[in-house]
Order: sequence, then structure tokens, then C-alpha cells
Amino acid sequence: MAYLYLPVFIFLLSMACSCQSDDRLTPAKPLLPGDMLISHGGVFALGFFSLTNSSSSSYVGIWYNNIPERTYVWIANRDNPITTDVPGTKLAFTNSSDLVLLDSTGHTIWMTRSSISAGGGGTAAVVLLDSGNLVIQSIDGTAIWESFDHLTDTVIPGVSLSLSSSDAAASARRLVAWKGPDDPSSGNFSMGGDSSSDLQIVTWNGTRPFWRRAAWGGEVTFGTFEDNTSFTMYETITGGTGDDYYIKLTVSDGAPIIRVSLDYTGLFTYRRWNLKTSSWTVFVQFPSSACDRYAFCGPFAYCDSTETVPSCKCLDGFEPIGLDFSQGCRRKEELKCGDGDTFLTLPTMKTPDKFLYIKNRSFDQCTAECSNNCSCTAYAYDNLQNVDSTIDTTRCLVWMGELIDAEKFGNTFGENLYLRVSSSPVNKMKNTVLKIVLPAMITFLLLTTCIWLLCKLRGKHQTGNVQNNLLCLNPPNEFGNENLDFPSFSFEDIIIATNNFSDYKLLGEGGFGKVYKGVLEGGKEVAVKRLSKGSVQGIQEFRNEVVLIAKLQHRNLVRLLGFCIHEDEKLLIYEYLPNKSLDAFLFDATRKSLLDWPARFKIIKGVARGILYLHQDSRLTIIHRDLKASNILLDTDMCPKISDFGMARIFGGSERQVNTTRVAGTYGYMSPEYAMQGSFSVKSDTYAFGVLLLEIVSSLKISSSLINFPNLIAYAWSLWKDGNAWELVDSSISVSCSLQELVRCIQLGLLCVQDHPNARPLMSSIVFMLENETAPLPTPREPLYFTVRNYETDRSNESVQRYLNNMSITTLEAR
Repeated sequence: MAYLYLPVFIFLLSMACSCQSDDRLTPAKPLLPGDMLISHGGVFALGFFSLTNSSSSSYVGIWYNNIPERTYVWIANRDNPITTDVPGTKLAFTNSSDLVLLDSTGHTIWMTRSSISAGGGGTAAVVLLDSGNLVIQSIDGTAIWESFDHLTDTVIPGVSLSLSSSDAAASARRLVAWKGPDDPSSGNFSMGGDSSSDLQIVTWNGTRPFWRRAAWGGEVTFGTFEDNTSFTMYETITGGTGDDYYIKLTVSDGAPIIRVSLDYTGLFTYRRWNLKTSSWTVFVQFPSSACDRYAFCGPFAYCDSTETVPSCKCLDGFEPIGLDFSQGCRRKEELKCGDGDTFLTLPTMKTPDKFLYIKNRSFDQCTAECSNNCSCTAYAYDNLQNVDSTIDTTRCLVWMGELIDAEKFGNTFGENLYLRVSSSPVNKMKNTVLKIVLPAMITFLLLTTCIWLLCKLRGKHQTGNVQNNLLCLNPPNEFGNENLDFPSFSFEDIIIATNNFSDYKLLGEGGFGKVYKGVLEGGKEVAVKRLSKGSVQGIQEFRNEVVLIAKLQHRNLVRLLGFCIHEDEKLLIYEYLPNKSLDAFLFDATRKSLLDWPARFKIIKGVARGILYLHQDSRLTIIHRDLKASNILLDTDMCPKISDFGMARIFGGSERQVNTTRVAGTYGYMSPEYAMQGSFSVKSDTYAFGVLLLEIVSSLKISSSLINFPNLIAYAWSLWKDGNAWELVDSSISVSCSLQELVRCIQLGLLCVQDHPNARPLMSSIVFMLENETAPLPTPREPLYFTVRNYETDRSNESVQRYLNNMSITTLEAR
């Protein structure tokens, strides 16, 4: 009976052989479709695969074997896929120690060039290591060829990147991105060492630099993720043949799985495997903002990343050439060379591009290299860390021409840049301090002392009449019995804080007055809104703003610190928000790129939550009536705060809609029923939010002049209707935007500007749809839109009526 089982045993043995899963190939054992090489520890696998969108094309590659999401780290034939899926395709190891990929016809698809014979014994083999490296080993175990020397788009621990790209071997260690998310062929973006300046890597978009990493110093990166897993990454500098240097990624033992890839969008991304979510999590990405783009600020300018919203600035001793920084900066005074020049120390800087690397120099010798050469514009010095013992650790960099792609960091990763400038600006600065600033400081101290003494004398003879002391409190005849618990500000304090409402303290100007930056005693910065004496906003609107904001507490509403009434002066004191208003970014060609899509989406959701609080979650139901980009202020974290409640209205418990004969607000943001009939409700704010949403996506004003379209709403509807909604997006955020979020926001914006108030969603639904990307959105109908003229702020009813009489209303469908 035992003999009966022998054929079955032989069959099972043959099946086991055909499903090969060991870690090596030999000339006698090729790899066939369906087979896999699995590294000794089971970490990586090599085999044939096809992508979801192209089952007719197959590749040979390496992927992680021990995680559920198939992730490729190396592909042999990325630009030459196998297109015939018939028996005979194989990956074979030849007696000449070459690895060859053959299709069913015997045609060579891909092969290595080891150029070393395995020898007569034929015991050389191809081995897949637990590091992910595919190695051809000779008889004595020497590596003849390895995949780590022939990269695709991914760096894993143990892989080296060349810093020079000066020879063919270095070029093979260049990353080349995929062409698309499901197309592994070579794309437009590549990354590698810059042959013109060693010790740095650059990402190119075709032949144009896209992003550049500052000159390497051998840094160590370490940290802890949110799930308490920690990591350490060493970027070790190693020597190669000649003067070639490489940086090698090394990760500490026990750290999560980490890989670095050049994505098809051009982003150089660090990811780690998250065991809790069973997915890849991005923890570092370059460029992380528009500021990181190559030469974003032009020659002799730098991008200041220490600010909440990075901005371009000129290096010290330089001034902008034009209105923006597209042409960079120029020297205020020409260099004299010799004793007429000096070097300014600029700390925590990203070293600019196009430097000359001089070896074997001390700091003093590096300084002399630049000082003694009148063509030298700057220098930097560092000692390389984590380097081979055979490598010179000194690193002297000098620049002989313009400084390009500089940046100021807000952390310890930057280094000192020593900039050559004419000494005269420094002398002038000293003279200014001695001749102007010092006397001004003495005068200010004397004035402060006099005011203090005057206050002491007044305090002794105080009669109890608060108005005689110019204190700004609640006048009972104007504010009734409202109990507003605000600090008292004296008019004198406001005068000092704003330098008597000086023009250089002016932050902005609206229909109801001007807003000034003030600095109170103790250094607290505030924004002071000064109601203009001829303003349409009277005591009723002023009272509205005080009463309303006093009762509102929400992170997306501006905070009122106090108010002041002195004679005919009416003042509101708000928290100071350094990034000013949203319109200062959206509609400024030089600043809009500083708001990437994640920042804009954060603003959209923040504004929506603020309006929801006004409509539903506060003790009062409040209609803002003047929502627009200039009334959305941004704090240091770019968190939006709704401001300017002068036109706001409180609804009673049963009120849902109110009619008014006095229409006020900003045309373009007004809903049709409010602009034409004076009828407003919570859906009036919904309409304004929809306009604001379309503006944030497009960086276009509602009143923008658009060919063949009366305004932004008509333009957005036309694109969305034709399935081309993505054309509305501002080109400066196209890299950072999520297509799904973008289309949802445009559709939601069109829902908010529907003609009939009942067709517009409530803010509670809007917040839900923004927070839940899978929530279904209704299909909007074509909205009513006007040819909006550039009228803003408040108008009398007569002015509104004249405007409406001249307004052309376009409807393409019977209503």
C-alpha cells in the first residue's frame, strides 16, 4: 500500500519545487512567473508582478514581504515591461555571472553587466538579502553586482546616494520618480548629486532644479512618533572612488520600517510603516511649502521660514529690484574690496546653491579664502559629522557670484552664512543709533516719567468723575444696562499705544474706519479699530459689535479685549493677529503661493465652524451679514477668526427670517434675496460662505473680470457642469491639493450659492460634509448670478436701489 502513495509524494514534491521561495538563484535554477525569492529573514521578496491598470504588462521587482500593503522598492525593467504572458518568460542567472530577464521568445528584456566570470565551478549565485539588496555573489562571496547601485525611486536603509553625479556609477544611484501612481516607468522628476557643487542633492523637474537640500554636514535625525515608536536616522558620508562622496541612510535597531521615495509629483517623502493603522504614514516631505521651491525668492533674497507664513526678504545690505522678489535683490552700496568691506554673520541659514567646496581648510583659512578674493560674496564653514575616517572633515564653502536659493530656518539645522557687505551701511546704522534712536529713547523715558507723575497727582485729587480722567467706560445713556465686563482703557493709553494713530501703525481701512496696531504697556500687541467720525456705522452698530463679541467665545471668532468712548471717539480693542486678513494672501500674486491647499482647507473648515457657532451653538442666533475674505483674520498658526460684527443681527427665539429697508454689506457676497428684497436669514451667511469658498479655491475675487463670464460664480458653475472643476483651482496650489477635496469644495460652494435659501445647506450640514469626505453631496442647480460691480461696504437703501436698477440678472432657465 505504501507504493500507492509514492506518485502522490512525487507530485507534491514537484509542486513545492515549482513554487520556489528560497533566497537565491543559480544558473541551474531560474525564476519563473509565480515564483518568488524571499530573503532569509522573510523581510523582502522578489518576483514577477503586474499593476492594477495594466495586467498586460509585467515587471520584476522587490517589495516588502512582511507587510500587507504591496510596496515596491526596486524594479528591474521599469522602462521595458514584458508584454507577452506566455510560458518561457524567466529571470535567469547565466554562467557569465549576469542576471538576464527573457521573454517567451528568448528576447532579452533586461540584464546586468557584471563583467566578472563566475568561474568553472559555477557556484556563484544571486541572493536577496534581508536589507532588500539583490546581490550577485562570486564563488568567494564577493559582491559582483547589487541592486543598491542601480536605484529606481526609493531609498531604504543601507542605500547610498551620490553627492556628485560625476560619473556613470554615480548616475546609476540617482532616483527617478514613477511617471504616475500606477506607471513605474521613468517620470519627469529625478534626484541625485549636483555635479556643479558637491555635498548636496537636488530634485530636477526635467532639467530644471525643483528642490535642493542644503550642503550636507552629516546630520543625525531622531524623534518619536505618536504611537511612541522612536527612530534615529544617520546620514553618513562615505568616500568612493576619486573625490566622489555618498550619503548612506542608516536607521537604528528597533525603529519602525522607514523608506524614502521620490514621488511622481516631485515630493521627496519620508514614510514609516504604522502598525496600528497598517498603512504608510508620511512624517517628512520636501518641498514642504512654496518657500522650499528652488530659487523661490530670487538672487540675493531668502525665504524666511521663522515666520508663521514664510515670506521673501532681501539679505542684509540688499534691497528688492522690483515690486516683488521675482528678480531678486541688489546691493544698496557697491563693495569697496579690502578694508571697505565687512562680513555679516547670518545665523541658521540654508546654504545657497552654486558654492565652491574647498577641502583641508580651518575656519580662519576659510575666512581668508573669501576675504582675500574680491569676487567672493560669502562663505560658510562646518565640520562634517558621521564620516569615514578616511575623509577630510573640514568643509569650507565659498560663493563667487550671486547667492541663490537661500532660506532662514527657525531651528538648529541651519548654519552661519558670512555675507560680504560694504562697511558703510554698518557705520550708518551706528550713527543712526547714536544720533536718532538714543535721543528718542531719552525723550520717551522723560515723557513716560512725566505722565506717571501726572497720574500720581491726579490720583491724589480724584473727584470720582471718571470722564475727567478720560477713562473709557460704558456710558449708561448709550449702552443701557448691558453688563459688559471689559477692562477699562484710557484714551491716553490708546494714543500712546498707536503713536497718536500714526500712519505707520495703520493695519487696514474698511467702510467703518481704520484699524491700527498698538502696543500697550507691558508689550501686549493689540489691534485698535477707530470708528471714523463720518462713518455710516453709528452708535447702534458700535453697540452691536461690543455686545455681540462680548458674549461670544469661539476659537474661530476674533477676541474683543475692550472698548473706549471719549467724546466723539469710538474705539474697539481686539487681539492682534500678525498675519492680518485672508484677502492679503488670496489676492496677492506674490503671497498666495504661501497658502498651500492644506492651509486653505484648514481655513475653510475653521470659518465654517465659526459660522456654525454663530448660527446654532452660541446662546444667541447671530447673522453676520458681512462675511468676506477681508473679514477673516489669521493668527500665528493660520487659524481663521471671523471679525467685524458691526452689521450682525441677533435673532429671537422664533425668528427665522427678517426683512430690512437698510441693506448693508458687500456686493457679490450678498444673497439675491437680501440684495434685492432686504430679506436675510442664516442662509444669507451660507451664501457668503459659498462665495468665500470659491475664492479660496481659485484665488479669484467674486468681482474678477473673466472672459465670457460675468463673475466667479458663473465661471465655477460652467467648469463644474462640464466636468472640468479642477481648472478652477489656483495653479500655485495644484501640487499640494487633494483632487477629491477640491472637487467637493467647489460643489459645496455651488450648493451654498443656490438661488433659493431653502436649497442651500445649513452650516451644520456644511461642517459635516467638510469633515467627512465620504458624505454624499446633493447636485447643485445653476445659480442666479449678477454682473457685480466693484461696490463695497455699506450703502443707503437709495444707493442700493439705484444699484439694483442697473444690475443685469442672467438666467438661462425659467425659475
